Amino acid sequence: MKTKNVARVAIAGFGGVGRATANLLLSRRQRYREVYGAEVRLVAVCGSRSGLADVGGLEPESLDAFEPGLSGPAFIEASGADIVIEAGPSDFRTGGPGLAYLRSTLSAGRDAIVISKGALVHSGPELRAMARSTGATLKLSGAAAAALPTIDLLENSLKGCEVLEILGIFNATTNYLLDAMMNQNLGFEEALARAQAGGFAEADSRNDIEGWDTASKLVLISNFGLDADLTMDNLSVEGIQSVAAHDIEAWRKRGLVPKLVGSLVRAEGATRAAVGVRTYPLSDPLAHVSGKNKAIRITTDAMGETIAIGSGTEPLATAAAALKDLEHILTARAARATGCSGGLE
Repeated sequence: MKTKNVARVAIAGFGGVGRATANLLLSRRQRYREVYGAEVRLVAVCGSRSGLADVGGLEPESLDAFEPGLSGPAFIEASGADIVIEAGPSDFRTGGPGLAYLRSTLSAGRDAIVISKGALVHSGPELRAMARSTGATLKLSGAAAAALPTIDLLENSLKGCEVLEILGIFNATTNYLLDAMMNQNLGFEEALARAQAGGFAEADSRNDIEGWDTASKLVLISNFGLDADLTMDNLSVEGIQSVAAHDIEAWRKRGLVPKLVGSLVRAEGATRAAVGVRTYPLSDPLAHVSGKNKAIRITTDAMGETIAIGSGTEPLATAAAALKDLEHILTARAARATGCSGGLE
């Protein structure tokens, strides 16, 4: 009788996205069995101060029974998880709290799926080198614009081409605000208040509004998709906080649509990257990326321009992006198992 290929998953960070990821993973267990021959068990989840673990696998009804003190990298390591999904708060200035979880995970050769951007922006080269040295897989679809395919396009669809330019509308909050200011005649403060009341913007939206979230995603897409070595210090970053009513009126009169854009240009061996407001005529597809949608335009030497536009209901869309990474890991494991006689539990 063939033994099962068991994949033990832990989730570090259990806010809205972490919980959505757990619920979606548990709902897809039958798919994982049928498609990959894998028994996927959620063996641990934790927040900043409490958590829950079960080596046999947690069930949806048990996810509210957290126990104080069950948290931190040592707790995740003790759970026996071989795949860790990092979904905690994001702080690109310190890397925490995700950095400690990722160092623990990757140094031990366990695979990591990253949703929060902070640790990868702060210590990306270190974590990439750690993954290479131990043979661990490091995936980050949830961090690099989530439901919008970004690194996927660079690694797969445009493979072999030289990327000349990337332009991206990577932040849903700022896109919603600019859209509301242009089309609903709202001032910046009123648009922000409505977005916060509707759950489209965080109570503290400075990282979004000042361009730092867009900059973080641009750094990740560049470094992990193009093997670049960008840091936040390499970017010129401007947000939308200074957009005024007279700017909006001037753009309307000229038939232009403003977007907060992350841009990267590669030429003559040099890379230039920036975040700031750009305007587009209605003839440009980026002008029609409305509301909470995101978009990326990639220009290559051989395939010309490729544009992707996407959105999804949060936090489900980000959870689905993370579990797309899980399926890539399961695919690789199934391929290794097929290619050799051992390796399965």
